[in-house]
Amino acid sequence: MADKGKMDQAKGKAKEAAGKVTGDDRMKAEGKTDQAKGKAKEALTETEERARGIKDSLGDKGDRT
Repeated sequence: MADKGKMDQAKGKAKEAAGKVTGDDRMKAEGKTDQAKGKAKEALTETEERARGIKDSLGDKGDRT
């Protein structure tokens, strides 16, 4: 999913640039929105990975007792 976030960000940058070149304010806004979505997806993926790591760490401690 992190790759999907990067793809959304890249797509958004391209849309924003195209909007700037053509003077299309709507396309620029869509590009910025796509970039924000991509960043949010990356943050969610990082949070999920950290949660899994914590869960695994706690699970390992329970196995030692």
